[in-house]
Amino acid sequence: MGLRPQHNINIKNKKAYFEYEILESFTAGLQLQGTEIKSIREGKAGLVDSYCQFHTGELYVKNMHIAEYFYGSLQNHESKRERKLLLQKRELRKLERKVKETGLTIIPLRLYLNENGWAKLDVGLAKGKKVYDKRETLKRNDAKRDIDRAMKY
Repeated sequence: MGLRPQHNINIKNKKAYFEYEILESFTAGLQLQGTEIKSIREGKAGLVDSYCQFHTGELYVKNMHIAEYFYGSLQNHESKRERKLLLQKRELRKLERKVKETGLTIIPLRLYLNENGWAKLDVGLAKGKKVYDKRETLKRNDAKRDIDRAMKY
């Protein structure tokens, strides 16, 4: 009896939706080491303060935390190393052009395992929100919560 991959891993970057306005999103594969995927399957990863950056035409996610695997030995990985994102060339060119031209940024939104057990990362092309936009978002969320509470009773 082998281990079946868990499909309920869904790690979100909630801070990203508050700090940024997401204009477009893409799904990318991740180039991982053996112990990294095992830690992700245990749900021991975080996207807080992570961002994506181009380096020689390739897109890398930086500052993404994947905890060291408990049973890993000398082959264990660094928890905050930069990891290469796997996207199609036309998607990479499009993202690189938008980042250079308009000053947008690319941020990780969600880390999950697909139906085949592969780790995938949803990245978003984002524009930073101003302070008044953040206040507006908070007001809208509070109003929605109040309405939901009223509908419940």
